[in-house]
Amino acid sequence: MKPAVVIVTPALRAANNGNWETARRWAQMLGTEYRVRIAETWDDGDESLMLALHARRSAASIAAWRARRGARPLGVVLTGTDLYRDIANDPQAQHSLELADRLVVLQERAPLSLPAALRGKCVVSFQSAPSRARLAKSPARLGALMVGHLRDEKSPETYFAAARLLAHRSDIGLDHIGAALDPALGDAALATARDCPGYRWLGALPHAATRRRIQTAHVLVHASAMEGGAHVVIEAVRSSTPVLASAIDGNIGLLGPDYAGYFAWGDAEGLAEGLERACDDPAMLAGLERQCAERAPLFDPAHERRTLLALTADLLENSR
Repeated sequence: MKPAVVIVTPALRAANNGNWETARRWAQMLGTEYRVRIAETWDDGDESLMLALHARRSAASIAAWRARRGARPLGVVLTGTDLYRDIANDPQAQHSLELADRLVVLQERAPLSLPAALRGKCVVSFQSAPSRARLAKSPARLGALMVGHLRDEKSPETYFAAARLLAHRSDIGLDHIGAALDPALGDAALATARDCPGYRWLGALPHAATRRRIQTAHVLVHASAMEGGAHVVIEAVRSSTPVLASAIDGNIGLLGPDYAGYFAWGDAEGLAEGLERACDDPAMLAGLERQCAERAPLFDPAHERRTLLALTADLLENSR
């Protein structure tokens, strides 16, 4: 019988967020070799291995696994809020790191945020997305797109402010996909749409519709304050859609330190300037697209599956 694996994620299908997408994709990738189930919490089950997403939010499941299953292997997947907020301050998140046999990180700069003593546990597993053909873009105006639920970590205020700075540019459109998890940010999005004809808040959309809009955009904007390794950036790269991104570790760890499409986090003027350059200088977008193409093989599903299967085999062979 195949070994059983449980993937614990604090967000299931209804959340329609990155944690759920990672859990769903990993279950599919591991399903050929293992019996896999996805659970929001774990308090019992005879699995051979746990992979838990989120050191803080899955802390109770992580502690229960180690208490009840002793030496059975445990991998903990670190999110952006783990790496760049909770690990420094939250005792439960810190305890999860100590209990884990492996710490799975989703971009290459993430280990630098961990105490040196824990970096030896780290495995970098880039998330993946299927490659999509490059689609023709509208010649009428530059189409920018931001994708992410409206919450502080995604820094939608930077996008709102850039839209206001660009309100005089009828040749630049700024679309925005995401649910208002923070009602105040939803109100701000509505106000921006009212005051800026070029800005449209589209709300939450199904994944297939979102991916299509990424394909047809000239540029994806990713303004986040913290990221573990944003899947939407990967989807843009795999769609030949260049990215303008905040210069935070989570983005640099995906796009590389020499990528030319960064702006300082929170710098709405820098983002607006980047969008104007993208509109006025076709060579800029072409250069970003070439840089994205160089990184695209890192995000191939076959690459992620090999990494994940190797991680799982290593954990099962070297349990405590």
